[in-house]
Amino acid sequence: MDSEKSSEWQSDVLNRLQSKYGSLYRRDNVILSGTHTHSGPAGYFQYTVFVIASEGFSNRTFQHMVTGILKSIDIAHTNMKPGKIFINKGNVDGVQINRSPYSYLQNPQSERARYSSNTDKEMVVLKMVDLNGDDLGLISWFAIHPVSMNNSNHLVNSDNVGYASYLLEQEKNKGYLPGQGPFVAAFASSNLGDVSPNILGPHCINTGESCDNANSTCPIGGSNMCIAKGPGQDMFDSTQIIGRAMYQRAKELYASASQEVTGPLASAHQWVDMTNVTVWLNSTHTAKTCKPALGYSFAAGTIDGVGGLNFTQGKTEGDPFWDTIRDQILGKLSEEIKECHKPKPILLHTGELSKPHPWHPDIVDVQIITLGSLAITAIPGEFTTMSGRRLREAVQAEFASHGVQNMTVVISGLCNVYTHYITTYEEYQAQRYEAASTIYGPHTLSAYIQLFRNLAKAIATDTVANLSRGPEPPFFQQLIVPLIPNIVDRAPIGRTFGDVLQPAKPEYRVGEVAEVTFVGANPKNSAQNETHQTFLTVEKYEATSTSWQIVCNDASWETRFYWHKGLLGLSNATVEWHIPDTAQPGIYRIRYFGHNRKQDILKPAVILSFEGTSPAFEVVTT
Repeated sequence: MDSEKSSEWQSDVLNRLQSKYGSLYRRDNVILSGTHTHSGPAGYFQYTVFVIASEGFSNRTFQHMVTGILKSIDIAHTNMKPGKIFINKGNVDGVQINRSPYSYLQNPQSERARYSSNTDKEMVVLKMVDLNGDDLGLISWFAIHPVSMNNSNHLVNSDNVGYASYLLEQEKNKGYLPGQGPFVAAFASSNLGDVSPNILGPHCINTGESCDNANSTCPIGGSNMCIAKGPGQDMFDSTQIIGRAMYQRAKELYASASQEVTGPLASAHQWVDMTNVTVWLNSTHTAKTCKPALGYSFAAGTIDGVGGLNFTQGKTEGDPFWDTIRDQILGKLSEEIKECHKPKPILLHTGELSKPHPWHPDIVDVQIITLGSLAITAIPGEFTTMSGRRLREAVQAEFASHGVQNMTVVISGLCNVYTHYITTYEEYQAQRYEAASTIYGPHTLSAYIQLFRNLAKAIATDTVANLSRGPEPPFFQQLIVPLIPNIVDRAPIGRTFGDVLQPAKPEYRVGEVAEVTFVGANPKNSAQNETHQTFLTVEKYEATSTSWQIVCNDASWETRFYWHKGLLGLSNATVEWHIPDTAQPGIYRIRYFGHNRKQDILKPAVILSFEGTSPAFEVVTT
C-alpha cells in the first residue's frame, strides 16, 4: 500500500493539537500531506479497501504515526521564530515520463498545444530563513511518483523524494545523523498521477521489446511482463539517480531564491460529500459525481507495478467470470452506479459496500492555504498532469476575477484523506489505471475545480467565515484486526536476543559490504516500545577519546536492516553496511537494537528491549 493515506489520523492529530494548543492549530490551517512512498508500513487507514490490502488495521502503526506527526509539530512549534520566506521556480529535466501517454492524448489538441510536455517539469521551492538570513528549511513541490523502488522491494524506505530530502538535510545539518539536526527539507507531492520516474519506459521483461502501447501489454505474457525501468543498475541505484537530480535542482533554486513572499495568511477548509456533487458543465447543463467504484483496469496496476492477475489497462468492458465471482462474494451492483461510472466497467462497487465498514470515503476534505500571493491547494488524491494544470488555472482565474492578480497556485497532492486518482473527463474515457481509479466517476475533476474555486472565492472576498463546514467524516470503531497474530519471540537454546550468530569479517575495503547476523525479534515490537530511536548503528572507535562514535543509523542510505522470520517465534536480524568511499579508515562495530515480546502463563505480554554488538572490524582504503 502507498504510505500516503490519512483521514482518521488527521482527526486524531487535530484533536490532540486542540487539547494542547487550543484554537491555534485547526482543520483549516493544518494540512497533512504524504511525501508518498510505496515502501512504508501499512494498516493505519480506516476504510475497508485499504484495511484488506494491508491485511488488517494495525493500531500500533496508527498510534506510532499519529505520535510522530504530533512530535514533528511540537518540535516546529518550539523552534518557531520570526523569519522570511522566499519562492523560486525552475524545471527539473530528465527524471519523469508520462506513464499513461495514451490517456493524455485524449485531451483536446488545442489544450495540449499550450504545453511543451506531457508532464509538469516545474519545481516550486519555498525557502525559509530567520531574520539573520540563516537557513531554517525548505518545501519543494514537484510532480513525480516515488516508485523508483519497485514492488519486489521489502525494505521500508522513502524512495526518490525521500532520498532528495536525505541528501539536502545531510548537507545542511553537518555533523548530525539522518533524521536529526535543525534544517528540514520537505519534498512534497504534486500532480503526479500519471508521472513515472522509470524513465527508460515500459519494456517486456521477457523479450526486451517496448510495450508502450494503449494497453501496456506484451505479445507473450500480457500485461504482467510490461514493466518500466529506471536509469540505474538496480532499483537502489535508480532511486539515488532520480533523488539526486531533484536534490541538485532544489539546492540551486534554494540558493538563488530572491523573490520574497509577503502579505496576509489565510486558510479555508470544507468537508464535502463527493458522492453527490452537482457539477455545472455550462450555464444550462449539470452532471453528478458518483458513489465510489474501482474499474477493471485498477486491478491491472501500472507499468511501475503490475497487478499480477493479468488484468490489462484500458478495459472498457467487464468480464463475466470476474463479475460473477464479485456478485457471489459481495452482491450485485446497482444499475445506478453502473450508469454513473460509464464507460468504466466496475470491478468493485465500493460505494455500495459497507461491511464491516464503508469500503471507501464519501466525505472528503477540500482546503486552500494562502501565503501572500501563493495558494497551496490540498488535494485529497493523485491528480494527473492535465488535471493539475486545469485546477491551477481555474483557481488562479477565480482569484483574479475577485481582484487578486498573479497568484502562484501549487498542487499539494495526497492531503488529508486518500481517494486514489483524479483524471480529466477525456482521460477517463480511455480507462487506463488512473481513470479506473478515479473513484467518484467521470466528473470528479470538474467537481473539485468547482469546490476549490469556491474556497478561492471565499479567501479572495474575505468571506471564509460564511463557508459551511460540510458533513463531518465518520470515525469507525472495531476495525478488522491484523490477520497476522502477535506471537512470543524466542531465542535458540543457549542463546539470547542480540547474540551474534554471524560476525563481520575482520577487515573490509571501502566499497565492500560489512554484514552481521544477530538473534532477532519481530521489529514491529519496537513501534510499541520506543526505548531505542534506531534499529541499528555503525560506530567508529575514536582513540583520542577512547569512545565509540555513531557514524550511521537505520535512516542512513548505506545501511540496510533485514529481518528473517523463522518458525515458532525464532528469527534473525541481519545488518548490512555498504561501506561508502567516504568512510574513514579505522576500527568499527555494528550494533542492533530490538524489542522482544515475552508472555508468562496467565500474565499479559510484555515488550522488553535488548541490544547486540558485533565484534570490532577494520575498514581500510583500497
